[in-house]
Amino acid sequence: MQRLTVGYAPTFLREYKKLDPGLKEEVKRKIEEFKDRGNHQKLGVHKLRGRFKDCYSFSVDYKNHVAFEYREKNDVALIGVGNHDLYR
Repeated sequence: MQRLTVGYAPTFLREYKKLDPGLKEEVKRKIEEFKDRGNHQKLGVHKLRGRFKDCYSFSVDYKNHVAFEYREKNDVALIGVGNHDLYR
């Protein structure tokens, strides 16, 4: 299975720093899973709508998500992390 190259936008890094330590560890684990395209269905990768129509998201846990955008076929930029307020 193809692996993705993952970059981190400044907005993602700012939001990540504010997370609780336990959630930070879970986010790191999910990002590692996300790098393998074979895990995308399990992580619930889906396209967003509205002003984020060019972006996608995957689940960290029941209420937290990571938003990302494709830069190239196998290269993504993580642009945000958090609950649904992330999309506002």
